[in-house]
Amino acid sequence: MRRGNVRWRRSVGAGLAGGTALLGLCAAPLYGWTVTVPVAAVVAVTAGVLAGWPDVRDRIWAAAAGAGGVSLAATAAAWASSGDRYVEGATLAGVLAPAEAGGLVVLTVLAVRVAPPSLAVAGAGLAGAAVPCWVLRFGDPGAVTAVALGAWSLPVLLAVAAGLYLRSLDDRRRRSVAAARRRQRRELASDLHDFVAHDVSAMLAQAQAGRIVAGRDPDAAARAFETIERAALRALASLDRTVRMLHSDPDGDTDGGSGGGTGSDTDGGTDGSIGGDTGGDTGGGVAPVPTLGDLPGLASAFTASGGVPVRLDLEPGLVVPREVGATAYRVVTEALTNVRRHAPGASGVDVSVRRAAGSRTVRVLVTDDAPGGAAGTPGRRGGLGLPGLRERVEVLGGTLAAGPRDPSGWRVAAELPLGG
Repeated sequence: MRRGNVRWRRSVGAGLAGGTALLGLCAAPLYGWTVTVPVAAVVAVTAGVLAGWPDVRDRIWAAAAGAGGVSLAATAAAWASSGDRYVEGATLAGVLAPAEAGGLVVLTVLAVRVAPPSLAVAGAGLAGAAVPCWVLRFGDPGAVTAVALGAWSLPVLLAVAAGLYLRSLDDRRRRSVAAARRRQRRELASDLHDFVAHDVSAMLAQAQAGRIVAGRDPDAAARAFETIERAALRALASLDRTVRMLHSDPDGDTDGGSGGGTGSDTDGGTDGSIGGDTGGDTGGGVAPVPTLGDLPGLASAFTASGGVPVRLDLEPGLVVPREVGATAYRVVTEALTNVRRHAPGASGVDVSVRRAAGSRTVRVLVTDDAPGGAAGTPGRRGGLGLPGLRERVEVLGGTLAAGPRDPSGWRVAAELPLGG
């Protein structure tokens, strides 16, 4: 559905851009190209940019510079030729000029927000300069023209300020998400220490036992070697997955991939007060690695600490690999933390951890019934810890999704493979 909406939006934007440009060219012989062409070009470029956003982020500076260049060229032509100058009170020019200025202001905001600094200066500089300069199309400057230039410069200054503010919010969010992902890496590195230490200890114990019984019970020694082999394979698998996780880019752009919105928490961590160990630095495996068996205690601690009641549905006798259990626990912890921070109106939280029917996967589902979830912005509630968790889940071969649910509330769902 979302992909269809994007295609529809782009089709409408492309049609609007093409139709506006064609209309401006066709009307030029009647009204003069300095009247129709600049506004048609600016509106067409703005419509194309908005329809193609965010895929056109890398080209926004060129779009702003091109639209501003066309507008400035029209101003220069009208200035140079008295026949192309605007006439005071001309209805068409008075209607089209604000539309042209509005499109240039939008392009200025977007260029300042996302373009690299040097390119933002070029794109926003041309688009912003064209906004006040259009008043020069009326003729020689005078006192009134100087006042008009100052007045039309105000929207440009506001556009630059808005673009810089949005740019600072984007930078802050990228830093916060990167910090959350680094925190997840530290947790994963700590888990690796515990996993491998456990397996190596088991191998050592079995090797010692096998050496003792090898002479009098060869079958027991063979079984010990099989146990050592399985433990070694588990340790190697843990090491391989963790190394691949830690080698990925910790500062990659997560725009559109995270479950959090721009106004979400900036610490990115989960709340240690509800019983999880994921809220701070994990130093060298001091805290034990959480498992599915710790979920009842987590739910009880969350409810007892003043949170909404947690209804836990944990499949009896469910046995999962240690990495899957630790990741499932941390998914539930992050989801409950977001319920506490962003869903004070929820009357309850349902947590389900069960094997998916017909597949070798475990499904972790956390839902609440806070009012306004389904109708709200899709990213309104998702802490910045979710991007790091999503990366961790994907390293295990699973998926993580967060979003509103019908008729109200929020859901966090993870699919974790049991093996392979």
